Amino acid sequence: MTSSTPHLSDLQWDVLTVTRPGLTRDLPPGKEDLAWVANSSTLIHGARDAVLVDTFLTVEQSRTLVDWVAVSGKKLVTIYVTHGHGDHFFGLAALLGRFPEARAVAAPEVVGAMRSQLTEAWQKDFWRRLFPNQIPEHLRVADPLESGTMDLEGHKLDVVDTGRTDTAHSTVLHVPSIGLIVGGDVVYNGIHPYLGETNTESRLEWIATLDRLAALKPKAVIAGHKVPANRDDPSIVAETQQYLRDFNRLDAVTSNARELYDAMLALYPGHANPGSLWGGANRAKQRS
Repeated sequence: MTSSTPHLSDLQWDVLTVTRPGLTRDLPPGKEDLAWVANSSTLIHGARDAVLVDTFLTVEQSRTLVDWVAVSGKKLVTIYVTHGHGDHFFGLAALLGRFPEARAVAAPEVVGAMRSQLTEAWQKDFWRRLFPNQIPEHLRVADPLESGTMDLEGHKLDVVDTGRTDTAHSTVLHVPSIGLIVGGDVVYNGIHPYLGETNTESRLEWIATLDRLAALKPKAVIAGHKVPANRDDPSIVAETQQYLRDFNRLDAVTSNARELYDAMLALYPGHANPGSLWGGANRAKQRS
């Protein structure tokens, strides 16, 4: 896990990353050393108060996150969830148990997506099967945030609705006063994006959405999945776009999932979590 703090006036931010196994386990041999993924959680803080963006997946990871927030010495007032995938909100109960004055919030559509992850199909057949005895027993969802804006010691934190990206309903959090975008799964940093819920059209929409983020001219962009040592450089917006363009281009000229997988690996040999690419390649060819 890593933590970093840029020297910024008024508001500052810290990033905590933890690694875990990827979700797709039955991938072709050859990339075992990269068969992991890292999640990030971002603490934006002022002189007294703090807002946390996204949580982690497992009991152990949640304990690490709770302790990390406590050590900051800041009063946690809000936990913001960027989208409804379980690995970004299953730690809510642990955080709210330790910081009962905090409020967990998300865009209304994201709250609906979070609730769907609590169904038996997702819990028994997916999350708890892949991570046996590691998922918290008690899970909570966020409250709907109707305004689209939060305040942290007089600074605006704007929710940007990014629509369909790696899932149907996604957002990022933009902090204009410090040029920060906390990107959830709208951007990736050194890790193969999750494409299992996408198609050619939605990936084009995703590329266009990333143009909107670039237009905000951020100074730093934090990906929800990032290689821990990587910098939170705004260039990851364009890098994510290029990855999606490459996937669409190679999908059109390959005949099966293995060909698509191998062609993408040739372009991105050092990216972590090749299982995500393998799952995305299989889904793309099933839809062909």
